[in-house]
Amino acid sequence: MANFSKSNVPQFSVEVYQNEYLPEGGREVNGIITVTSTGGGTTGGVPLTGTANSQLPGGAANAAVVIMVDCSGSMDYPPTKMRNARDATAAAIDTLRDGTSFAVVGGTHVAKEVYPGNGRLAVADARTKAQAKEALRRLSAGGGTAIGTWLRLTDRLLGAADVEIRHGILLTDGRNEHEAPEDLRAALDACAGRFTCDARGVGTDWEVKEVTAIASALLGTADIVADPAGLAADFTQMMENAMGKEVADVALRLWTPVGVEIKFVKQVAPTVAELTDRRTEAGPRAGDYPTGSWGDESRDYHVCVQVPEAGIGQEMLAARVSLILPAPAGGTPQTLSQGLVRAVWTDDMVASTSINPQVAHYTGQAELAQAIQQGLDARKSGDFDGATAKLGRAVQLASASGNEDTAKLLSKVVDVVDAATGTVRLKAKVAEADEMTLETRSTKTVRVKK
Repeated sequence: MANFSKSNVPQFSVEVYQNEYLPEGGREVNGIITVTSTGGGTTGGVPLTGTANSQLPGGAANAAVVIMVDCSGSMDYPPTKMRNARDATAAAIDTLRDGTSFAVVGGTHVAKEVYPGNGRLAVADARTKAQAKEALRRLSAGGGTAIGTWLRLTDRLLGAADVEIRHGILLTDGRNEHEAPEDLRAALDACAGRFTCDARGVGTDWEVKEVTAIASALLGTADIVADPAGLAADFTQMMENAMGKEVADVALRLWTPVGVEIKFVKQVAPTVAELTDRRTEAGPRAGDYPTGSWGDESRDYHVCVQVPEAGIGQEMLAARVSLILPAPAGGTPQTLSQGLVRAVWTDDMVASTSINPQVAHYTGQAELAQAIQQGLDARKSGDFDGATAKLGRAVQLASASGNEDTAKLLSKVVDVVDAATGTVRLKAKVAEADEMTLETRSTKTVRVKK
């Protein structure tokens, strides 16, 4: 494990878990990279300059948040839904740390500034929080849904803020019916890397793949709030998490020697997220993969590379993994921590055939997420045999890995005959909220027991 720290950033550490031994002719090398960040709470009370914990001139914290509230016509059915959304937004506003820049956007087929207006952000204090909550009273339901317009307005508002941490919170209750899918995709492409965003679907009339795609593109979380009464607690938790972020735009940099091919890079805990196609070049044989904003937390990444063939007894560096903080204006990027993935060829069959527990665990967790998605898609298309097979495999994987939360969600969609063998029967009737919850949370993983 390597660990580098400077006084002006949180401390990051990198640990690599792998079986570095390959048999003769072996070429695939897997490593689980555990990244841990310890932020302002670990500095003995000394504020971290250049982080969200620090104060900028004029008392403004180094963070900005925009809350996007769905105000389409369907938010009036039932009428309590709009009231719950207003209450949840008010709770999130109350959770803002003083000095944080913020705004509220109302979203229909167009995006409107609810507070403070005129293309500005307000600075959170007792007065502006009270004004913002008063402005929420004017929110009413009517119109369509064009989420891309909400995101583009949020990007303009956040882009005007001289802060490091930029975050959005998006609530929708319906499908994105009033703009073409490519318009939403273009908005996500334009916003990616500019701010992070948590997305929530309330009720059961929204499209899971739309909401999860938003969170995935913008490196945030996605979830369902089936009962609108639960919105306030969820919004409060989301805002608390946003306020805990200390540093933005950390990149996972992968350097590989000549002849090494990268098979994939993915986050595997706390959720599965594919990063392979999100690489940006960072010099000869090096590429950066985005990880978003960090507070005090730990995440796991799975790196798989293919190395050239080598003879027994040879060894090589298969990849070097670094955590990189982007360069400030006119500065140079900072390496926060580093770890090495190695390959050693051996004729010891026991050594070369042993599967590292971390690699085995997260390979299973990734397969679990995929099996759930494929099983639910098969069920929707009427392929009940395929759905039974895939969801049965998901039950088996959830049971074997100790993923109890996912196992409970699966049990609402299938009757489990034998979890160990994955023997299940599809339930004849499944509540829509239960199916959507399983799909939305299918990528949530459990950490490997070390």
